[in-house]
Amino acid sequence: MTETSNKSLTAGETPAATHRSRVFGWDDPAISAGAVPHHSGLDFLREILAGRLPAPPIAATLGFTLEEAEYGRAVFVLVPGEEHYNPIGSVHGGVYATLLDSAAGCAVQSVLPQGMGYTSIDLTLKFLRPITVGTGKVRAIGTVLNSGRRTALAQAELRDSDDRLLAHATSSCMLFPVPTR
Repeated sequence: MTETSNKSLTAGETPAATHRSRVFGWDDPAISAGAVPHHSGLDFLREILAGRLPAPPIAATLGFTLEEAEYGRAVFVLVPGEEHYNPIGSVHGGVYATLLDSAAGCAVQSVLPQGMGYTSIDLTLKFLRPITVGTGKVRAIGTVLNSGRRTALAQAELRDSDDRLLAHATSSCMLFPVPTR
């Protein structure tokens, strides 16, 4: 016979049998940031892909990686885990947003000449399907729709391994000269 407890948990208390932990590390983000003014956007992304520049700390925090970068396109991948869950048992919308913002932003970065940078102005996101650990690897595919002198517009799609659309986003980015450090 299994004994269960009716004891209520207080704030911050977790049952010992359900506790999980995750350890991760990252490299100094100043290394990559310092390299931005010395590369075209695409060359910068290729340096990250080749491991010659470190990925940003957010990639380690969430466990996603840059998988592809070409002119006007960037792809990130993530295998969802419980650490990505919200309280209702599916991947938190902030994880979707981070993947889509990264893909759209890096797609914009891929078209920038040396000495130029970008920052997101906005991100409009539509959630279409839930993601769980059972979903398997997901891909965030960002593409540039238009790039001007001061702004760029990109879109990103989040797809599962069966190519089903899980979420869609558009992002406007402001373009600016990056000072040499």
